[in-house]
Amino acid sequence: MTDPSNPSSAPAQNDIDPDLQAVAREVFDLARRGDAATLAAVIRKGVPPNLRNEKGDSLLMLASYHGHADAVRTLAELGADPDLRNDNGQSPIAGAAFKGFKEVVEALLAGGADVEGASPDGRTALMIAAMFNRTEIVDLLIAHGADPQARDASGVTPLDAANRMGAPDTPTQLAKVRS
Repeated sequence: MTDPSNPSSAPAQNDIDPDLQAVAREVFDLARRGDAATLAAVIRKGVPPNLRNEKGDSLLMLASYHGHADAVRTLAELGADPDLRNDNGQSPIAGAAFKGFKEVVEALLAGGADVEGASPDGRTALMIAAMFNRTEIVDLLIAHGADPQARDASGVTPLDAANRMGAPDTPTQLAKVRS
């Protein structure tokens, strides 16, 4: 038996029922595939909306990273935390910005996600969008209040990040915001 006050007493992976492990894998696959209707059904049956896998990725993180805006909206409506970070400290909005999924970023913002979505090193979603030349996402994040002057732990701004990565369009875009 596990003692909830003692994290070291949590059951080992081998102690978890293999059938339960298979069900959990299928639920995570629903998020990766963006099956919003089935995700809604299983959450209404009792699956926690903030269920996380072995890497700390939530259902909403997986749906975001794989570009499924409908699933993101559904999960947010059913109580999934749009700011729940994975074990690496990555936020869903930063993942969607990295991948270039504007509609997902919009869904996350509508669901209450923090527009900055900063990782532990201070890198924001805007920095990531700028680095990878995601011009539409840069505009969207700035329109929702992202700070174009934010600095990560190394003092790098979104403009610095875009220049360092050789992004062709976002440096000019961010320079206009500065002036």
